[in-house]
Amino acid sequence: MCSGIRFTDNAQNMYFARNLDWSVGYGQKVVVTPRGYAQPYAFGEKEQNHYAVIGPCIVINDVPLYFDCANEEGLAIAGLNFPGYCQFEEGPVEGKVNLAAYEFPLWVARNFKTVDEVEAALANIAIVAKPVNDQFPVALLHYLIGDKERSIVVEYMADGMHIHHDDIDVLTNQPTFDWHVEHLRSYMNLTPEYTASVTWGKQELMPYGSGGGLVGLPGSTYSPDRFVRVAYINSHYPQKTGEADNVSRMFHTLAGVAMVEGEAKMDNGDFEKTVYTGGISMATKTYYMSTYEDPAVKAYPMSDADLDGSALHTFG
Repeated sequence: MCSGIRFTDNAQNMYFARNLDWSVGYGQKVVVTPRGYAQPYAFGEKEQNHYAVIGPCIVINDVPLYFDCANEEGLAIAGLNFPGYCQFEEGPVEGKVNLAAYEFPLWVARNFKTVDEVEAALANIAIVAKPVNDQFPVALLHYLIGDKERSIVVEYMADGMHIHHDDIDVLTNQPTFDWHVEHLRSYMNLTPEYTASVTWGKQELMPYGSGGGLVGLPGSTYSPDRFVRVAYINSHYPQKTGEADNVSRMFHTLAGVAMVEGEAKMDNGDFEKTVYTGGISMATKTYYMSTYEDPAVKAYPMSDADLDGSALHTFG
């Protein structure tokens, strides 16, 4: 399972971050794909703008498989688990630009500057359920895509591609995005305001302290609960100024929906946990990440790589 967020600072710099929740990591590292990298495509070469890209991924046969990534122009994408609903094409679709599912995040980040550009291009895209090899099956995902102006959610299902304007700027997992937004209406009573005392009959009732307006905020790690909680936190977090405070906001917001080992078992009996929390600051084009084993936040500036090179740059 996973949770993702997007927000901007007072200078309109985007911050885009996510939790990757699973029972184990994949040996992922932060990797820069430079402008000169020659991206191989499963269904033939695609025209590219060759923007430099950064994010955590694994590299298979020199192909970067990004869990989430952002480009130098300010566009970011994250793939979040969506089983039971996601259904990619079984094979290439005639008349469409066909992309293997593992290629989609990098294709988005390599080619486009804005969500508007992505949304226009998606009208002619088919995502195909083709794995990178026999060891890595196709991940059934939906996608949060954001820039400094807005975000969208892309869901590919049996009846085709659905594109949702994400005015709440968050995403978790199944069910569908439109269901999650409808579900938020059950929590319209939530408020950060201090609860005033009330009188029932002759008895005056005083609040225990702050937080009385949050009674009813769901607290489990179940995907619908995480959606409500991260939507509330992200939309009510006070706007901050400067890199340090906004990076702190990214990690504190996602800590509110992080998964701790021992809380929830998967269907195979393993405990799920937040393998990593990571996100991009477009103010400095720096990717930040912490892991379950090492919660210290580490910085990976895109400028540390040769952005005009042709080889992938992997941070140690």
